[in-house]
Amino acid sequence: MNTEPTRYSDEELEFFKQLILKKIEKAEHDLQVLKEAISNDSGNGTDDTSPTFKAFEEGSETMSKEANAHLAARQEKFIRDLKNALLRIENKTYGICRETGRLIPKERLMLVPHATLCIEAKEGKLNKAK
Repeated sequence: MNTEPTRYSDEELEFFKQLILKKIEKAEHDLQVLKEAISNDSGNGTDDTSPTFKAFEEGSETMSKEANAHLAARQEKFIRDLKNALLRIENKTYGICRETGRLIPKERLMLVPHATLCIEAKEGKLNKAK
């Protein structure tokens, strides 16, 4: 007889919900900082410097804005994944591996609260029929 639970208890889901809400709050703050860095035009102007230095400075600024834009896009995806995890909590399907149907260990969910796969499924270590 299989006694392995098929889902997390309501109390456990509430714990994960609070964890995720805190992570969303921090992630949204970090995203705002990135967006401000992207749109910040006040900078340390190079108007009074040599043309060569100005070209280097502008190139560096462009690379920095591109890097921040990339980080912002990743942060937006992270927030979306966390919000999707909240939906799974509401549906009481949170923490269930979408490959195996087994519970994802709590330790993994503490580190990656938006996980939808157990480690075995993520690493492709499941025994699959050939």
